[in-house]
Amino acid sequence: MASASEDEAAGDPGPRLTADLLGHEAAEREILETCASGRAAHAWLISGPRGIGKATLAFRFARFALAGGLEGGEGGLFGALAPASLAMDPAHPVFRRVAAGSHGDLRVIERGLAEGTGGRRRGEIVIGDVRDLGGFMRMTPSEGGWRVVIVDGAEDMNRNAANALLKGLEEPPGRALLLLVSHNPARLLPTIRSRCRRLALRPLEPAVLATLIERSLPELAETERPGLIGLAEGSIGRAMDLAAMGGLALCREMIGLLATAPAFDVARLHGFADQAARDDRAFTATAGLFPWWLARMIRRGAVAGSAGTAEEMWTIPGESAASGRLLAAATLDRWVEVWEKVTTLFARAEAVHLDRKQTVLAAFHAVALVAGRS
Repeated sequence: MASASEDEAAGDPGPRLTADLLGHEAAEREILETCASGRAAHAWLISGPRGIGKATLAFRFARFALAGGLEGGEGGLFGALAPASLAMDPAHPVFRRVAAGSHGDLRVIERGLAEGTGGRRRGEIVIGDVRDLGGFMRMTPSEGGWRVVIVDGAEDMNRNAANALLKGLEEPPGRALLLLVSHNPARLLPTIRSRCRRLALRPLEPAVLATLIERSLPELAETERPGLIGLAEGSIGRAMDLAAMGGLALCREMIGLLATAPAFDVARLHGFADQAARDDRAFTATAGLFPWWLARMIRRGAVAGSAGTAEEMWTIPGESAASGRLLAAATLDRWVEVWEKVTTLFARAEAVHLDRKQTVLAAFHAVALVAGRS
């Protein structure tokens, strides 16, 4: 459930255009303190879960550098007074040019468009996307400040692209800043990780999510917000994607069915499978939510140590009843096997275009087989 930018959700203006950033004040302070010390790293690895604001923070950092924020002293953008955040007025010329993609000293690298796909992006960042990166970073900044490169989705680089980027890290030019955005830094070359200053962002707190959901989804009923916050797991990007796909209603119906396993109402089950199969967004949401909820049940079952999971651990109506029934039917090891099977099932459906309805039915069948053996 990710879009072109890994932090950009459906209906979101995107990190280039976003002026505000909530929930990551500590990370901003770390950047500002490091820059004020005069020991700012030339390369930063900004990591954390999808959709929490990593790319937004990278663009805030980039605008700060491009506007002279790294200069310090009287000559810098903020003079001798150190700023409290990386925020910039959207009316500022640097903000406007970055938003328009027209700033000569900024380059953004992400998965390019694949030929003959109607505008869909490639599955990886290839060497052609980064081939002239070293030359760009070594050039004298056109505006006398800094050159900045943002790699959005750094884990998407294939081997050749990663090696090309590594050359720039081994001999970093002066007045050049490289910002790598990654939700899975373990996929990066160890030599890349070792040459970057790490900045790990945490999932957003529920109170921050509530504020962002209220701003971004004002039409969402107040009674729906707690459930969406529970599904989002600290990611406003995930919350907005799920809201756009009708994920909350789908999850409620899915949980309602799972609570009756193995004795499913056949008509209700087929109705759910039909709904998921005939709509791309509904199927994408179901394919993500089904294994996700099983994993959530397993984790919380392990924490509780028994089927009697505390009610306050659950945020979606019916979760407690469904989890209690399922956890009582089999050991956690058995449910881990079901999770693995369901995860593989949906991945195969996407890869080789299996029948969507049969895929959904097969997932419920896998649950029923284990739930019926108690």
